Amino acid sequence: MDVEDMTRYVCETFDGVDTLEANGDTFFIYDPDRDLPADRQLPFATIVTGDHYDDASTLSRPGAWRLNIGLTRSAYGALFPRRHGSDGDIDHTVTDTVLPHPVYARQHWVCVVNPGEATVDTVRRLLTEAYDFAARKHTNHRSRQAPS
Repeated sequence: MDVEDMTRYVCETFDGVDTLEANGDTFFIYDPDRDLPADRQLPFATIVTGDHYDDASTLSRPGAWRLNIGLTRSAYGALFPRRHGSDGDIDHTVTDTVLPHPVYARQHWVCVVNPGEATVDTVRRLLTEAYDFAARKHTNHRSRQAPS
């Protein structure tokens, strides 16, 4: 699986997803009406292709990229019951392994460098969980904004 495959998978699998691109990276946002103001455009997953945000995964290596997925507290805790921060003992350069995000683990984000055969099923499940969470937040926000 490469960046294009992953991007296509997310965009074709999940309804209402909008993408933003910057510096070769892709940000997946649940915005079914394509009308969220900039301050509400928070991604539920991202693909990062370089070391411009952090260098923990050494994405400067040829072909290296990282999928980041934002989870609920409970989904994150099910994966990493004892890890709530970016632990120094984790090798974030390892590929095809779900890990706590090197910077945003405390916000319940996970990452996978070059997802492949070992993680494809887990990644798809986690993306579904993240998408569902983003859709619930969007719906809840809209219902609070609706006139009574």
